[in-house]
Amino acid sequence: MSESQPVDLSNCDREPIHILGTVQPFGFLLAVTPEWTVARVSANIGAFLGMPAQDLLGRRLEDLLTPKAVHDIRNMVIMLRERDALERGFGLALDASGRLYDIALHFSGPLLVLEAEPAAGERGDAASLVRTMMTRVRQVQNTTQFLQTAARHIRSLTGFDRVKVYKFDDSGAGEVVAEARNASVESFLGLHYPATDIPAQARVLYTRNLLRIIADIDAMPVPILPQLDQDGAPLDLSLSVLRAVSPIHVEYLRNMGVSASLSISIIVEGRLWGLFACHHYTPRLPNYLERTAAELFVSMFSLMLESRERQAVAEYENKARFMVDRLMAMVAQDSSRLTDAEWLGSIVAEAIPAEGVGVYVNGSTSLSGLTPNQTQFLALLPVLNRNAASRVFTLDQIGTLTPEASAYANRAAGLLAIPISRMPRDYVVLFRPEQLRSVRWAGKPEKLTEYGPNGPRLTPRKSFEEWSEQVKGTAVPFTPAELRVAETLRAALLEVILRLADAVGMERARAEERQTLLIAELNHRVRNILALIRGLLGQSRLSTQNPKEMLENLDRRILSLARAHDQITTDQWGPSGLRGLIETEAEAFLALKRERIVLDGDDVRVQPEAFTVLALVVHEMMTNAAKYGALSDNGTLRIAWGRDETGDLTLLWRETGGPVVTAPRRRGFGSVIIERSIPHELGGKATLRYRMTGVEADFCVPGRYVTAAPATPNPREMRVPANEALLPLRGLSVLLLEDSLMIAMECESALHELGAQSVHVAADVRAAAKLLDDVRFDFAVLDLNLGRETSLPVADMLAERGTPFIFATGYGEAGVLPAMHEARPAVIKPYEAQDLGKAASLVLGPTTKATSSPRA
Repeated sequence: MSESQPVDLSNCDREPIHILGTVQPFGFLLAVTPEWTVARVSANIGAFLGMPAQDLLGRRLEDLLTPKAVHDIRNMVIMLRERDALERGFGLALDASGRLYDIALHFSGPLLVLEAEPAAGERGDAASLVRTMMTRVRQVQNTTQFLQTAARHIRSLTGFDRVKVYKFDDSGAGEVVAEARNASVESFLGLHYPATDIPAQARVLYTRNLLRIIADIDAMPVPILPQLDQDGAPLDLSLSVLRAVSPIHVEYLRNMGVSASLSISIIVEGRLWGLFACHHYTPRLPNYLERTAAELFVSMFSLMLESRERQAVAEYENKARFMVDRLMAMVAQDSSRLTDAEWLGSIVAEAIPAEGVGVYVNGSTSLSGLTPNQTQFLALLPVLNRNAASRVFTLDQIGTLTPEASAYANRAAGLLAIPISRMPRDYVVLFRPEQLRSVRWAGKPEKLTEYGPNGPRLTPRKSFEEWSEQVKGTAVPFTPAELRVAETLRAALLEVILRLADAVGMERARAEERQTLLIAELNHRVRNILALIRGLLGQSRLSTQNPKEMLENLDRRILSLARAHDQITTDQWGPSGLRGLIETEAEAFLALKRERIVLDGDDVRVQPEAFTVLALVVHEMMTNAAKYGALSDNGTLRIAWGRDETGDLTLLWRETGGPVVTAPRRRGFGSVIIERSIPHELGGKATLRYRMTGVEADFCVPGRYVTAAPATPNPREMRVPANEALLPLRGLSVLLLEDSLMIAMECESALHELGAQSVHVAADVRAAAKLLDDVRFDFAVLDLNLGRETSLPVADMLAERGTPFIFATGYGEAGVLPAMHEARPAVIKPYEAQDLGKAASLVLGPTTKATSSPRA
C-alpha cells in the first residue's frame, strides 16, 4: 500500500478534548446542582440504575439513590476542599437492587459530578500492595533499574501487555526511558516523540487528572444529556474518569494495533516529568481499586524520583564545586595556568560534561574532542562577544546565531560559553553534537496496515521521524545544574583574575617601599659584614704564618657565620634557639661523633645581635675540641645552660676523657674570639680554663638578649638533624584534607616545595574517602577541624592502610586527639613549609619511597 501524503495535524492543539460531550460506556455519569437536583446524566444510566436518562433530569438525588448512598456521598463531598480534588468510594450500593459500585466524585464548576462503575468482585488491600511495591523499588540504586522496576510493578498490577516510562524534556518532546512488556510485542525502548504528539491541552489535563483509562477504543461513546446547559456551555470533563477519547488519539492507537490504554502522570516538583503509558492489544479495564493502587504507587514513586533527582543534582554540584576549588587552588599556585588553554579546557570539561571543548586565552587556541575546526571556532568569537561578554551563555542550536554553524552541526550543534576575562575576549566553550548523532531507535520497520484518515503520520515510527526532523542540528541542552556550575566557575575565575590584578598593584606599591628599605638595610648590613670579614681576615693572618691553615680557619669561621645567619633568617630575623645553634655546629664538624656530645638545658631563644656572636664562640670552641680537645680522641663534651635568678644566660662547657690539656704558649685569634667577643659586644662574661683533664669554659650572656622558650622540648616541634633530606616528600603523592580554600592553597604550595610529586586536595571527609578509593597515597596532611565534622574518620582509614600522616590544628597543644592518634605529630596553625617538613620527617623516616598509583 502506498503511503498517503502527510497531513498537517496542528489542529489537534485546538481540539477541545475536555468538553467532548461523551463518556466511555463502562460506567455512568450523573451531575447534580448545589440543591442536589440532577442537571445532567449520561445516556446509558438506564442500563445501570434501570431508569431512562430523560426521566432523571430535574429530580432530587435522594429520589434516585438509597438514603445510605446519599449519606455516604454527602460525607465524601466534605473532603472536596481543594481545587481539582477527587474522592473515591468503593463497594457502595447506590439503589435498591443492591448492586455494588465504585464511585468517583469531583466538582465541575458548580456541579457535583458522580461517576460510577460496577465494583470488582474481589477486593484487596491497596495500601499493603503499594507498600510492598515501594519497598522493592526503594532497594534499587541505579536510576535505569529504578525506572525499569517501577514499570514492571505497574504491569504486574494492571496486566497490560506493555508499560512504558515516558520522559519529557524541556521542549516537550519525549523519550521512552524504561519498558516492561510481553515478549510477543514490539519494544519501544529508546523511541523519541516530538512535542506535537501530546497536544498542550492534553499536557494540562495530565497535571490535573493523574490517571487516564481507555478501556476499549472501539466502544461507542455515550453522550451526556443535555449536551449544553441553559448558558449554552458543555460539561467540563477535565477531571472525569469516564471522559471519552479524542478521535485523533483513537486513530493513533488503532494504527498501533492497541485496543486499550492507561496513562498515569509522573509529577516532579510540580511539573509533568513524564508518564507511565500502558498499552494492551485487546480491550482491558483494570478495576477501580487496581487503578487507584496504581495511581497511589506512582504518586509515591514520583516523590522518590524527585528526591533521587535532587540528590543526584546535589552530588553533581558538590563534585563540580570540588573541581572548581581544585582549579582555583592550582591557578592560585601558578597563575600562568590561566593562559594554558589546553589545561584550562580539560579541567572545565571534567566539571561539565561535553563532547568537545574549545578555549581561547590571550590569543592562544586549544580544541579537543568534537568541536568546530580552528577557523570555524575563531569565527564564533565575535558572535560570543555580542552575546556572552559578561555572562554564561548557552545555546542548543548554534545555527540560529550563525548560519555557517550548520556545516559542523554533527560535531558541534550546541554550546555553553564561559567568559573568563573582564573584557569580551577570553572564553572556555563547551560543545555538544546534534542529538541524532547519538540517538538511534531500533524499532521494527512499519508493518503493512490500513491507516486512519490522517495517514501514516500517526504511528510511532513516523513520530520518531518527525522528532528527528525537528531536532536536526540541535544538541541536548545544558541542564540548570550545569549552568549553575558554569556560573560558579566563571565567578571563581574572575575572582582569581581580579585578585591577581589587585595583588599585582598592591604588591608593586609594597615592593617599591620594601625596595627602598631593603637597599638601605642591605647597605648597612653589607658594610658590617664586609667590616667583620675584613677583621676576620686580618686577625687570621696575624695569628698564623701558614697560608693554608689561615685559609682553612677563615673558611670555617665564615661558614659558621653563614650557618648562624641561615638560622636567624629561618626564624624571620627573630630570636633563634640556642640548642639549634649548638647542634648545627656539632653536625658541621662531628657528624660521626655526635653521640659523644651531651646537651643539657631547656631551649632558650637568643636575639639576632647576640646569636652571631655566640655562633663564632661556639664554632671556635667546637673546632678546638675536635682538633685538640676531648673530641679529637675518645672523650666527651658536655654543654649545659640555663638562666640564673637575674635572667642572664649561663653556658658551661666541660670536656673530659681527652688528651692531657696544656695551656697554649701563645694566644691565637680563636682564643681572642672566645674570651673577648661576649664581654666586648654583649657586655657579658667569658672565662676559659685549661685543666689537665679537659678544657672548661663559663659564659654569661645578659638577659636582655635572651627570651624564654618551652620548658621541655615539644615532640611535635623537634628539630630534624641537619643531615636529614632537605626534601622529605620528594616524589611522593600527598593527600591534603583542608576545608579552607585559602589555607589549602598555601599548604599545597608548601608541600610542592618539600618535593611532593602530586597533591590531591579534599574539602571534606566524603571527598577524601573517594580519593582514597581512587589513589594510593604515600603521605597525608589532615586538618583536624573541618567545620561540621572532623578528619578523624579519614585518619582511621589511613591508619588502617598504614599510610603515614600528620594533623594540622588551630587548637594548640590542648588534648583534642583521641587515644588512637594522640601520639601522631601535629603542626600548629599558622604553619610554614619547614614545620610541615619537620613533622613529615618524623613519620616518614629516611627510607620512604613513592608508591603513588591509581587504584585498580
